[in-house]
Amino acid sequence: MDSCSAASTFLTDSLELELETEWCNPPCFSCDFDNRGGGKHFSGESYLSSGALKRLILNLDPLPTNFEEDTVEIFGIQWVTETALVNSSRVLFHLFRQQLYNLETLLHANCDFGKISTLHCKAANIRQQCVTFLHYVKVFIFRSLKVQNAESHVPVHPYEALEAQLPSVLVDELHGLLLYIGHLSEFPTINAGAFVNQNQTKLFPPSWHLLHLHLDIHWLVLEILHMLGEKLKQVVYSHQFMNFTGDNLTSISLFEEHCENLLYNLINLSLNRYDKVRPSEALMSHHCACPCIKELWILLIHLLDHRNKRSHSESFWNWVNKLLKTFFEKSNDQRRPSVPITQPRDPLGFTWWIITHVASFYQFDRHGAPDEMRQMESNWNFVEELLKKSINVQNSSFSISWLPLKGLAYIIKSPLSMLEMVKTCCCDKQDHDLYKSSSSYTIFLCILAKVIKKSMKSNGPHPWKQVKGRIYSKFHQKRMEELTEVGLQNFFSLFLLLAAVAEVEDVASHVLGLLNFLKPAFMTSPLIWKGQMAFLLMYTQKNLDIGVLAEKFSGAFREKAKEFLVSKHDDMGQRQTLWTLLSIYIDGVQEVFETSHCLHPSHEKLLNDGFSMLLRACQESELRTVLSFLQALLARIRSMHQQLCQELQRENVDLIAQSSLAAKERHLAAVASTLWRHFFSFLKSQRMSQLVPLSQLADAAADFTLLAVDMPSTAPSDLQPQPVLSLIQLFGWDDIIWPQVVARYLSHVLQNSMVCEALSHSGCASFQTLTVRSWIRCILQMYVKNLNVPNDSFTDTNPDQAVEKDYMEQLTELTRLLFKLSEVKNILSKAQVEYLLIPEDPKKALVRFIEAVGITYGNLQTLSDKSAMVTKSLGYLGEILKYIKPYLGKKISSAGLHLTYMMMGVLVKSWAQIFATSKAQKLLFRIIDCLLLPHTVLQQEKELPAPMLTAIQKSLPLYLQGMCVVYCQSQNPNTYLSQLLGNVIELYIGRFLPTSPHVLGVGQHPVLLALRNSATVPLMSSLKKCIVQVIRKSYFDFKGSLLPPRLASILAFILQLFKETNFNVSEIELLLPGVLKCLVLVSEPQVKRLATENLQYMVKSCQVGSGGEPAAQLTSVFRQFIEDYGMRYNYQIYSILETVATLDQQVVINLISTLTQSLKSSEQKWGLGRNIDQREAYSKLLSHLGQVGRDEIQRLENENNE
Repeated sequence: MDSCSAASTFLTDSLELELETEWCNPPCFSCDFDNRGGGKHFSGESYLSSGALKRLILNLDPLPTNFEEDTVEIFGIQWVTETALVNSSRVLFHLFRQQLYNLETLLHANCDFGKISTLHCKAANIRQQCVTFLHYVKVFIFRSLKVQNAESHVPVHPYEALEAQLPSVLVDELHGLLLYIGHLSEFPTINAGAFVNQNQTKLFPPSWHLLHLHLDIHWLVLEILHMLGEKLKQVVYSHQFMNFTGDNLTSISLFEEHCENLLYNLINLSLNRYDKVRPSEALMSHHCACPCIKELWILLIHLLDHRNKRSHSESFWNWVNKLLKTFFEKSNDQRRPSVPITQPRDPLGFTWWIITHVASFYQFDRHGAPDEMRQMESNWNFVEELLKKSINVQNSSFSISWLPLKGLAYIIKSPLSMLEMVKTCCCDKQDHDLYKSSSSYTIFLCILAKVIKKSMKSNGPHPWKQVKGRIYSKFHQKRMEELTEVGLQNFFSLFLLLAAVAEVEDVASHVLGLLNFLKPAFMTSPLIWKGQMAFLLMYTQKNLDIGVLAEKFSGAFREKAKEFLVSKHDDMGQRQTLWTLLSIYIDGVQEVFETSHCLHPSHEKLLNDGFSMLLRACQESELRTVLSFLQALLARIRSMHQQLCQELQRENVDLIAQSSLAAKERHLAAVASTLWRHFFSFLKSQRMSQLVPLSQLADAAADFTLLAVDMPSTAPSDLQPQPVLSLIQLFGWDDIIWPQVVARYLSHVLQNSMVCEALSHSGCASFQTLTVRSWIRCILQMYVKNLNVPNDSFTDTNPDQAVEKDYMEQLTELTRLLFKLSEVKNILSKAQVEYLLIPEDPKKALVRFIEAVGITYGNLQTLSDKSAMVTKSLGYLGEILKYIKPYLGKKISSAGLHLTYMMMGVLVKSWAQIFATSKAQKLLFRIIDCLLLPHTVLQQEKELPAPMLTAIQKSLPLYLQGMCVVYCQSQNPNTYLSQLLGNVIELYIGRFLPTSPHVLGVGQHPVLLALRNSATVPLMSSLKKCIVQVIRKSYFDFKGSLLPPRLASILAFILQLFKETNFNVSEIELLLPGVLKCLVLVSEPQVKRLATENLQYMVKSCQVGSGGEPAAQLTSVFRQFIEDYGMRYNYQIYSILETVATLDQQVVINLISTLTQSLKSSEQKWGLGRNIDQREAYSKLLSHLGQVGRDEIQRLENENNE
């Protein structure tokens, strides 16, 4: 209990499983995880990452959230969770072996692409069942297994008797299971590669699943045996098996035997890999075939060291050292393990290699996370023994085949570092700390350099010839073949030093000849390439012709680039080896160009078609390196060109100097043409691709544009005769290019005054218009992530966070530069907008620009100026509906929709006079159809996405105001425009009507807001007239007994309309019949109240509009209403007219004759004589009409007496 209490204090968050999850998949070995970033070492479901190892070591429940139900499904059968292992242990293990057999039979199936999906699913299912069963055994031991009291003589229940036998049965079954699966190292070599289907899901062959299941079994057997010991605190004896000495097999002996066999298997697997590793690659090549083998090593390290600390069992290093020592013992010296061991060809080299790599596993903690501060268990005693063996074998000269003092020597990192080391050795200044900081070989080089320099200074070239003869004679074919990696490094250091102090060309030529003697396998060593590049750099620093070296080296580069192009992307080892060589060449060539004072024809040789092949084969990270190289070369060429131009412009330049400068210019142009040929075609082809980093694509394109400004004749023929204009059309004005590329590219280009000047003289009068168009597109598409993949296009976060910071900064810079264009400044000036007041926010700046264009057009006087301005304005917009189309798809971006609707609303309102022209009306119609009347919006029963509805609601007033201006000022008024405006009003009055007629909610209706914010009376009048017509037509349509929907809300809307605007009689004449119908036909109190209020406002409005006299139109409406409904709804009509009479008696007085006639007609129709009740109701109405009413009452009474 104390130990458990102490262990609980070590619990960390990493052990806390998601308890709300009913079932979590048990951990297992898996190398199917994405490690492209390099930061992930193991799968999330591994024994390390899942916390399973730590739970084992701390003696905690293996799977706290699993096997909690009363029953559990194992191998497709339901079992009682708490008793299954006791009652049916042998049956379960038999079913386990049967599942193993089923998986083995799948190995014989043909794994072609058509069947791999089915085979993968079957194999994965079998493996999952087997792993689940072994985890069930662990959980059962932890939760349900009871420690039996062997000394008790009390009769026990049959179940308890079976339970007492369970530990022995488990030892038997686990031993049998290990015998069944055999040795891990005997497993046939398989292709661990996976198929990838169209959903990018990896599908593995059955052999992969079987291998990883074997790994699971080997490890879980150790876990179960360890847990048995922890639970029972005693030795468990087998009933069926004996060990090699004839003793009964126990849980401890089985653990030790299995542990020994497992380590032997792992060592055997490492030995198989060691035989295939070249000595030069031994440190980089790991001994684990896959991450799962690596994980198994780490699991063994933690478990064995944990057991060593808690008991007297052996530590991990003791186990490994004991097994490795067998390589140095005779076969009869000690008992050999049951695993067949392959004797290595180089026991010492292999032993050094494996303990070096295994030692590195100590840096991983119990969760598989690297921890450099973690303490490693010492293995120094065994290392001492290896050191002694190494010295004895090598006759007192310590040497390991794959590690020849590499860690103690100077490590070459780059060609420049090689030259720096040589420069240090050749330095005349005495370094008093030389003997402390340098190796003996470096000290030798320093002495040699001083001796040669001193001798040559005193005696001329003769001493050098003597030294050269002695050194050259030491290097022949046999010696070159014997060179190790460090030997080759020292070789280059020596000859570079000789080249530095004596004859460079002679030494370099001799080195090239000696390199031909190296073994072919050695020719791909990075050191060879670094050495050759170092000589190339030395030639450059001494301003010598690099032609011979460049031709040979560039040829090797071309071959490696071709290999890189045809290499498979999944063969990362080969690609990494090739890329190491290629990157050495790229970095070196860049250094050559940057340190060259002028370019020669030989420089062009360094830039062959190998770069064309390399670019096509690169992935993103590699492309970044190559494009950085390209940008450096372009900058260097432009710099050298500008220097030449300055020298040519100097006065008093003689003919010889002019000829020399002209030759330099030709060489420079040749190199520039090579860059166009090998690099630009690739950039052009990747304009719409995501392969190339967008920022670097824009930067490189801008650099080529600047090169075209400086040296236009070097550009390829397809860009001639105006390469600058062609380039900007490709990367700045083309609507299919990424907006991120366009914004960054134009920012670079507009900063350069020479580019703007070149465009001004190119004959392209519209270049500023096209630039403005691209700027507008970049702003409108700022929330579009991917134009080609709509499903991943958007981010629906905070708008301020939805745009990448770099892109927003680029847009801000582009906005600043664009507002300096003369055309833009002219528009702002005419609109009286000060440049200093332009906001930095690109969106606000775009609004200001759109408004300025509209104001400028409104201020124009002549028809020709206006026509030209319309054309230019439409040029600014381009295919603007295509720019916003990505936001209108299935994926929703609230920020993108808000931006789209608001900007287009500002456009419609600000450019209303422009859209009133026949030339621009077509675009207006398309905007309205696309944004306000799309198919989805027209379906009233269909719920619109909330972000879209919000965006429309906020921007609708802008559209309505703009459309009304267009309608009023249209050069060619047409019914379609009127119909379009009516459709929009009809649609969105209904869309935004509140469900209940609260005045506050109705007051914020966008249609009312459009009226409220209208700047002019004519605009308000035309918009109000259209609204009234729409309400009359669409919302007061009483079809028989069917009432219009949301009648109370529309009445509240009309009431708010009356409160905020002034109605004329003709508009009231349109709405009054509907209001009267509501009072007659609808009994809902809320509708009646709102209809009555509307009636009162209408009557008052007519009084104001007619100067106190009753309006004839109003009287005619009431008269028609009485004729239509007087027969059936006479009482309701009298009540309505009483309300009217309190406001305007004259209106009702004018209706007396009609009312009286309606009364008589009603009595005549029913044929029952005079209707006393109706006459009394009518008399009540007449009593409100003064003397005229009393006279009519008297007349009716007189008729009664007759």
